[in-house]
Amino acid sequence: MTHEAENPSLKVLVCGGGIAGQALAYWLARGGHRVTVVERFPALRATGAQVDLRGQGIDAIRRMGLLDVVRSKLVDEAGVALVDARGKARATIMANTSGRGRQTLTSEYEIMRGDLVRILHDATKADVNHVFGISVDRFEQDGKRVVAHYSDGSSGEFDLLVGADGQGSRVRRAILPAGAPDPYRRVGIHTAYWFVPRIATDSNIRDTYNAPGGRMIMRRSHNPTETQVYFVLREESQEASAVHRESIERRKEFWADRFRDAGWQTGRFLEGLAATDDLYSHEVVQVRTDTWSKGRVVLVGDAAYCPSPYSGMGISGGLVGAYVLAGEINRSPHDLAGALANYDRTLRPFVDTIQAQVKPRVLRLSMPEHKVGIDALHSVAALACFLHIPDFVARRAKEDRGGDWLLPEYP
Repeated sequence: MTHEAENPSLKVLVCGGGIAGQALAYWLARGGHRVTVVERFPALRATGAQVDLRGQGIDAIRRMGLLDVVRSKLVDEAGVALVDARGKARATIMANTSGRGRQTLTSEYEIMRGDLVRILHDATKADVNHVFGISVDRFEQDGKRVVAHYSDGSSGEFDLLVGADGQGSRVRRAILPAGAPDPYRRVGIHTAYWFVPRIATDSNIRDTYNAPGGRMIMRRSHNPTETQVYFVLREESQEASAVHRESIERRKEFWADRFRDAGWQTGRFLEGLAATDDLYSHEVVQVRTDTWSKGRVVLVGDAAYCPSPYSGMGISGGLVGAYVLAGEINRSPHDLAGALANYDRTLRPFVDTIQAQVKPRVLRLSMPEHKVGIDALHSVAALACFLHIPDFVARRAKEDRGGDWLLPEYP
């Protein structure tokens, strides 16, 4: 039997050119497979807010040989401060840069999403076919192939189709069995972010401000000219869930209405909101489903197991999932069914761990409805910082948010 027969080169279509899709393409191309990445945006979507790497996600980047280039693009965020309406810091939790234990509220590895996407794309573009401006409208499969039908009317045949198309995945909707439970676990929180000009008082400490009504504002600055603004809202209503799919004008109106009287630097941030053409908002959810694959179609990253931003492991989870999926395929390309089953079996304990980090009750406690609750939150946080408890806990922790699960070794 020839080497090619033992280790066939598969033709793989990856739907989605984000972080999980690019990372998967990297590892599959390293395995000798012919990979095409289709992205519905007309160019590389190298945009987005600040993200972080933690635990096993750092190890995944290290195994790609990209840790040094990631370090060269890191954002200088030294810590997180809880501030009052006058902007005075009531408690400040610094990043853990000791190299031991776990990351705190801010990671030692903070990077802009766009920079990380560009790093991954640069690592794959020589070996992977990238097609921008089209998406997969539908597909059908049999025991030997998947036929993908694109938005431009063309089609293509593949050995495997991968849904790396985010928490709203169309590929996931197509493979979930009839009557399957809703994959979204909602926590009753919504968030929006945009960019405003940086001013002199914007430091490298992330400011977090609580306003009555279950509202939170975060300010973090990633370069000398720009500052990121995040509005976070506790609300369980059909209006809040639906607004993220409406026009940018309607979303601006919604967020301005909810935060107009919040105080602190709200006026400045609302001026930036009115001027921006780049507003992103979404409902904070987890994606939980027993179905990660069906036949020759499989899901990776947020499409399969979005842990939500509050886990701190969304980006790391996508990188780890891509590494494991590609590793199992590269190890058994002649047995896709077995490879996809092993992907599920190997990764699910890690996914269960990072999703369990998100506790809706704790999240709601961090966003009090009333001023007395905000004052209590600040007092407890101030005492903890005075006693150096966050730093002590972080340095003494034996593992980060992914638990003691270790990345497998693949040939």
